[in-house]
Amino acid sequence: MRFLMFVASDAEPDAAPEQPGQAAAWVEENDRKGRRIVGNRLRPVSQAKTVRVRGGKVLVTDGPFSESKEVILGFDILECRDMQEAIEVAAAHPMARAGRLELRAFWPSDG
Repeated sequence: MRFLMFVASDAEPDAAPEQPGQAAAWVEENDRKGRRIVGNRLRPVSQAKTVRVRGGKVLVTDGPFSESKEVILGFDILECRDMQEAIEVAAAHPMARAGRLELRAFWPSDG
């Protein structure tokens, strides 16, 4: 199963900070095991744009869709046998302590 893992900040991080190199080690391990398909950090929310179409007009606004202290910092696409394995992979990511990780299974399109 494929999962999208949003990597986000959190207003209440764990007291134990990430140690240098932990994120790179997580990426290397999961790439080697074939569980991480792709992933990357995202540019700051100050450079984001939100796009909508209303009444046939394209509306572009600066910033993210919602105002929040927590922001999406990056993403990873994971290939895991099930949600339980995806949770185990996410729990080993340093941002599970410093922020939060949201797992969403892909909903395959029919056809």
